[in-house]
Amino acid sequence: MNAYLPILVLGGIAAAFAVFSVGVASFVGPRRANRAKLDAYECGIEPLPQDRAVQRIPVKYYLTAMLFIIFDIEIVFLYPWAVAFDSLGWFGLAAMALFIVNVSVAYAYEWRRGGLGWE
Repeated sequence: MNAYLPILVLGGIAAAFAVFSVGVASFVGPRRANRAKLDAYECGIEPLPQDRAVQRIPVKYYLTAMLFIIFDIEIVFLYPWAVAFDSLGWFGLAAMALFIVNVSVAYAYEWRRGGLGWE
């Protein structure tokens, strides 16, 4: 138990700091609410009124999400592979080459659909 005591103390300090910060901010912070601050903000898409909420979401939203997933999954698998590269041998190299080909296909699709262009 003595080995975990510093971790528990650090966790307690972090929790106390978080509670203290939120408490102080609610007392000290300004309270000038306006319509823009109270309005919902989601991913740069203007919020729609309830009667128009059945409209389709633009494809650009899904392309951005797909781009995030491509790079996120690539990093999640490349980092452990790079750490264990020496012990994996040729099989690890071939498996990662196949993975990179699959990711490249998704990346090429994203590029062709215009997901990398900032408008």
